Amino acid sequence: MQLQVKMYLTIIGLPLFSALVAGLLGRKVGRAGAQLITSSAIIFTATLAGIAFYEVGLNASAVSVNLISWIDSELLNINWGFTFDSLTVAMLLPVVVVSALVHVYSIGYMSEEPHVQRFFTYLSIFTFCMLCLVTGDNFLLMFLGWEGVGVSSYLLINFWFTRLQANKAAIKAMLINRVSDMFFTIGFLLIFWVFGTLDFSTVFSIAPYIDKDVVTLCCILLLIAAMGKLNVRLLNYKTYILL
Repeated sequence: MQLQVKMYLTIIGLPLFSALVAGLLGRKVGRAGAQLITSSAIIFTATLAGIAFYEVGLNASAVSVNLISWIDSELLNINWGFTFDSLTVAMLLPVVVVSALVHVYSIGYMSEEPHVQRFFTYLSIFTFCMLCLVTGDNFLLMFLGWEGVGVSSYLLINFWFTRLQANKAAIKAMLINRVSDMFFTIGFLLIFWVFGTLDFSTVFSIAPYIDKDVVTLCCILLLIAAMGKLNVRLLNYKTYILL
């Protein structure tokens, strides 16, 4: 069981580790080293995600990992916890596979870029934040991943910060992210006010007994927030096409 838990923690932590190595030790490992470390880490993460999909998705063996207590008060109890159920691994696998393909493609695409270590650091941080967003077992941890994805998007869009088009696109992305974050924040605050908790399992088990209009409002707020993030992704792709 401990080996299984370590595997799931590795899925989350390995992209962060590779980002720290490429970002903090970029000069020592060099361009090729940063590319090799980050790409290999994401490919290995994708392999582990495939194993997780087999264990959890196909064999219906959900896994929950609780690390430490984060917020412990009379009103709110939040843990650093991650849940791997059928829905999670179904989202997890395409996220890391696409990220691995992007890393490999970027090796050639950024071959002439002098600051390639910084670019691969941003890519790995983006992957780590996406994993936190997908696997977090409560809305607050999901929100941290959500914010991390927004910051990473800004850094990636504005990677060529000396270009006017990149600066304009980055500012647009940040503004859209703020609107998206506003609806997400209102949404999970409403959820906390109605359900008294931000834990996914508790909210989902209580939801059938809550007024449908209130639940619908919560869903609409989260949907609008997700639409804002989608617009940022489209802006990201458009920027790299133009550049």
